Amino acid sequence: MPEPLRRLLPECWWQMPATGRTLYLTFDDGPIPEETPFVLEQLARFDAKATFFCVGDNIVRHPAIARAVLAAGHRLANHTHHHLSGWTTPRAEYLADVARCQEALLDVLPEPEVRPLLRPPYGRITLPLARILNEQYQLIMWDVLTCDYDHTLAPEDCLQTAIGYSRPGSIVVFHDSLKASRNLRYVLPRYLEHFAEQGFTFAAI
Repeated sequence: MPEPLRRLLPECWWQMPATGRTLYLTFDDGPIPEETPFVLEQLARFDAKATFFCVGDNIVRHPAIARAVLAAGHRLANHTHHHLSGWTTPRAEYLADVARCQEALLDVLPEPEVRPLLRPPYGRITLPLARILNEQYQLIMWDVLTCDYDHTLAPEDCLQTAIGYSRPGSIVVFHDSLKASRNLRYVLPRYLEHFAEQGFTFAAI
């Protein structure tokens, strides 16, 4: 992400402190039965923990999968209820959609979080919205976008881009979605294997 954009949104976390050889994998848009179980299997192979930014409507549709994510030791977080853009959605509607997703999360979480995590879909959020949401949520962006959803990007190129930009403390975005399936299924196991061989660990935010 360009440095000027990071400075415009100081409320957001773009990466984690690089205190060791740790990467912070995140998965957007799930949970869904077609892709999330595959992600859980791959993470388990490498004893990797991750953060899943969930669409609330998918939690409502697939609560058992959301609970499986928690049972595997991962973290669930807010990605709005209907995957809305903060640039084009009226403010009141957007805030209500975020709250609705958090209600869906509360139905599967063992207990409420003091400061839940929220990632704006597409990374699109205005400064006024960010300031309002920051009162309740920790806003999470990223410094590595794998672009696994991009059908014009060959799986091999997707993998090399993801590896090339990852650094200790990086917050890395994958998607457990149908759109990302082809690249996700190629890239994720190879990405995990590459960095595990380099002595990295994978943690939830």
